[in-house]
Amino acid sequence: MNALSPDQVRELVETARTLAQEAGELVREGRRRHVGVAATKSSAQDVVTAMDLASEALLRRRLAELRPDDAILGEEEAFRPGTSGITWVVDPIDGTVNYLYGISAYAVSVAAVVGPDPTSAPDPATWTAVAGCVFAPEDGRTFTAGLGLGASLDGVRLHANEPRPLIDSLVGTGFGYVATRRRVQGRIVAELLPRVRDIRRVGSAALDLCAVAAGTLDLYYERGLQPWDLAAGALIAQEAGAQVTGLRGGPAQESMTVAGPAGRIEELRSLLESLDADSDG
Repeated sequence: MNALSPDQVRELVETARTLAQEAGELVREGRRRHVGVAATKSSAQDVVTAMDLASEALLRRRLAELRPDDAILGEEEAFRPGTSGITWVVDPIDGTVNYLYGISAYAVSVAAVVGPDPTSAPDPATWTAVAGCVFAPEDGRTFTAGLGLGASLDGVRLHANEPRPLIDSLVGTGFGYVATRRRVQGRIVAELLPRVRDIRRVGSAALDLCAVAAGTLDLYYERGLQPWDLAAGALIAQEAGAQVTGLRGGPAQESMTVAGPAGRIEELRSLLESLDADSDG
């Protein structure tokens, strides 16, 4: 497809905001009732609630109304192809375990991306994210970004922190739900902890990436992110001036995602490579 104009990008950002807030209100209201596990994914601890399913159903229904020609890739349902060249990548609840336990750090993530083949599910390694919103229902924070237009939190422009020494950096991360991967991730944390200011595990990749954008984290890394985990948050971090990459010269993807300011992300990336943090072995 042809390059999008700034006005077209702004329209997509507003659509992302509308959808994320509508789905967020649904899941916030649902949290006032009993929340139970509807299914599991990678392990018995990797859960899906009925509200994950209801939130994605709402997002798909509203996209069919607002953007019927666009494709959709969601966490809970199959890829739906489109004809416009734009794919919406949605995470109905990012931080489901937090949501299940009544912890406020969860979000709805909605992003619009363009890729080389609009008839197949887009890949973070080859797509270009053009618009995104991460909405935190419990406190109402709304993070948005448009390609080339910057990132904002509730309308206030965001800027990632200036690079600082690794020993003075607050670093975010997350863990998988399969025991073999968790053992390796525990080893990586043990190696990093003496070399940084401290480490935070919030439980929502989308909010972690937004925290890098907002300067409430200096750096972030995580293995195992799926496309819907990083689509909106990575764009928000990048538009706030951060870099978002993978390891060994690759892009951010499932094997590893690293985010932070140029001038410091390189040191963290090099350290993670030396520790084989992108391996489960």
